[in-house]
Amino acid sequence: MRQNPYLVVTLPDVTAQPTEQVAAAPRVDSEVGPLRTVMLHRPGAELKRLTPRNNDQLLFDSIPWVDRAQVEHDAFAEVLRSRDVEVLLLADTLNTALTDPRARSAAVDAAVDRRRLGNELADALRSHLSTVDSATLADVMMAGMTFEELPAAEGASLVRRMHHPHDFVVDPLPNLLFTRDSSVWIADRVALASLAMPARRRETALLDLIYAYHPRFRAAGRAYGAHSAPVEGGDVLLLAPGVLAIGVGERTTPAGAESLARSAFSDGLAHTVLAVPIVQDRATMHLDTVCTMVDTDAVVMYPAVRDTLQAYPLRPNGSEGVVVDGPVPFLNAAAEAMGIERLRVIDTGLDPVTAEREQWDDGNNTLAVAPGVVVAYERNVETNARLEDAGIEVLRIGGSELGTGRGGPRCMSCPVSRSSLTSSR
Repeated sequence: MRQNPYLVVTLPDVTAQPTEQVAAAPRVDSEVGPLRTVMLHRPGAELKRLTPRNNDQLLFDSIPWVDRAQVEHDAFAEVLRSRDVEVLLLADTLNTALTDPRARSAAVDAAVDRRRLGNELADALRSHLSTVDSATLADVMMAGMTFEELPAAEGASLVRRMHHPHDFVVDPLPNLLFTRDSSVWIADRVALASLAMPARRRETALLDLIYAYHPRFRAAGRAYGAHSAPVEGGDVLLLAPGVLAIGVGERTTPAGAESLARSAFSDGLAHTVLAVPIVQDRATMHLDTVCTMVDTDAVVMYPAVRDTLQAYPLRPNGSEGVVVDGPVPFLNAAAEAMGIERLRVIDTGLDPVTAEREQWDDGNNTLAVAPGVVVAYERNVETNARLEDAGIEVLRIGGSELGTGRGGPRCMSCPVSRSSLTSSR
């Protein structure tokens, strides 16, 4: 039996400087090519803003124990580093981006909601944020600010008086933990998501700042605009070079899937896009909650959808835009587009009850660090055993607190660079 890396890993000194290494150029062509660089967000003060009064609105099922979530996340990052993956932390990249005065100005613009606050309070907030240092501004962008924390301005404010001191003048972003959703790399371009839920929409502004002003990303092209129809990164699977699957459900609309497909075709990033309808439900909010790739020809999938999941294949059609076919069975359409005989399917769990429990606990939400090697939550015992029986190496991590926002290792990671499958063989 393979050793459980979560039990033997030494937690990193998060204040230590990373080992110097050659930065991999941003490029992602598949779900399983050897992972070189990934962006994570270590849980921070934004999670401490969650209360029983606001956790539903902020999309968490319960109040996480933040210190334990940080321990679990540090172990996750260390597992990746142990496999020679460069880990970029979102807070660090945001701090670096905000050293550019243009980024600071854009950040303040994103934080100040004049329609909600009114002119006087908006001006007071803008004036305050314009005076703080970059690190403090980054903290406010991520963790938010309450009315109590905003220094009082001269004059009366009805908005301020009618809000509780602990209400937010700048909303926190506890879902930053799930870096997969706000942006996704397709080949050498980054697609900024258009997030559907109000609690998450400002996340895109942070990623926009990072990709526009961080030295690492300034030259990167864009594949999709955040002001387009709703698309979230958890719905986008890069099945193979040139082949995308896009879930359509609670978070990504048909218009969003079509818009991303047209953009990918126009930029030469894909030859086939599969639009995959999924149930609009909390348990299946994204395509990667029911299906993720674990090898070049294998997926782990919730068995309840294995035989019913459909796809609408989209292909470019010259000046006329796209051709839409289907619906057809997803597994058949995926194999055909990928140029393989069939996709191997590894089911979640052993029986319907176990499958439902482990699907809810993100048993399908694995992160591939190489073909046939995935990171998964240790709690999904049966699914992990089935993966290993199928020849997949499973790197187990704890997730009792990380999973309170309904997301697994794939949700918590935005791959920035993967080696190509051909060069890795």
